[in-house]
Amino acid sequence: MTEIQIRKGEPVDRALKRLKTRLEMDGILEEVRRLRAHETPKERTKRKARASAKRGKIRYRFTLPKAPGAPEAPVTAA
Repeated sequence: MTEIQIRKGEPVDRALKRLKTRLEMDGILEEVRRLRAHETPKERTKRKARASAKRGKIRYRFTLPKAPGAPEAPVTAA
């Protein structure tokens, strides 16, 4: 179950915003919207295809080899 701790002196609207953000990150709001109405097999296929494409883009982005001769970020000691 998703929960947040309300900080001392924190406004209620800010706590609600943090809760909504946490629910969105956990995927709960998306699931509630999806289960609110009947989903046809075609809609399910489209949703799964979009999710797969998104995962593929992320996977591709993080597996790209670095370009040869590309400057690396300098390391600075603070």
